[in-house]
Amino acid sequence: MDPFIRTFETIREDEKEVVVKTGFLATLRKRFDFPMPEFMSFDIDSIEKLQALVFDDPADPRRFFSAGDNQIAGVGDGFERNSPAWIETVKSLHPDFPVYGSIIECSECLTRLIGQENSLFWMGMYTDELGEQNNRIGQFYLDSMKAQILAAKGLLDGMVIWGDVAFKQTMLFDPDYWRQYFKPWVKAMIDECHDNSLPVIYHGCGNVELILEDFIEMGLDAYNPLEVKAGLDAVHLKEKYGNKLAYCGNNDIQVWETGDKDLIKRDILRKLQAAKGGGFIFQSDHSVSSAVSGKTYDYIVKLVREYGKYPLNLPA
Repeated sequence: MDPFIRTFETIREDEKEVVVKTGFLATLRKRFDFPMPEFMSFDIDSIEKLQALVFDDPADPRRFFSAGDNQIAGVGDGFERNSPAWIETVKSLHPDFPVYGSIIECSECLTRLIGQENSLFWMGMYTDELGEQNNRIGQFYLDSMKAQILAAKGLLDGMVIWGDVAFKQTMLFDPDYWRQYFKPWVKAMIDECHDNSLPVIYHGCGNVELILEDFIEMGLDAYNPLEVKAGLDAVHLKEKYGNKLAYCGNNDIQVWETGDKDLIKRDILRKLQAAKGGGFIFQSDHSVSSAVSGKTYDYIVKLVREYGKYPLNLPA
């Protein structure tokens, strides 16, 4: 999904960390003992540079059929150079697992291309200009997703569209701005997936309650991860929206980290209430941290297998 197909440019590297520039023209520092990388700088640091940018072809076969460096696979929880060809990863999983494609939307591209700070400032400083660039980026990733579906040749079972537009309390920016410049591209992606018989899960961290009805209106199949610490509750949402939307996640990773079996069991059995009538995929509400022991994780899996099978027989 890098706008530019290019090998990582290594700025420096030692046994503790590596600093590279990626196909987003962003410089990232990855400390090997930390779970996530640090964005250090962005080549695209002005609205004029963004306006002048011409991305590589979204349907370039190298994106799907060649090994190579890419930011999202290579610089994240781990660090990897020369990631395997996308199609080889798909084939290695199919048909043993449901294989979902993956595509970012406009806000996630902006975060990685110009940074969160510039994104939010430019929305205020260059409202329409950034909106025009957002439309260009939206078209790029819609075309990239179309190419991904074609490259899979029927091996995909669905698609995950992702981009964070909220934080713990509410949206990162005005919902009306999101509706004007971001929503149309998410809807176009959902429609394209449905035209190809692919269900869609949207991933977005934070409290997105202000725009959940927009996702329902767009025909989204399921929302993830529904962070508990951001005030979201799948049981309440199921009561409010019924089966208009499915829920994927919402199991409190902070409860899992306690290792308290009674607390974990109460929390999980309550969340499984959202599975009544279907429409709930059991999952944590964020990455499973190293504070969750193997024994705790095994206990959770066994609980879900015992209580999460239909017909549900859950205690009050």
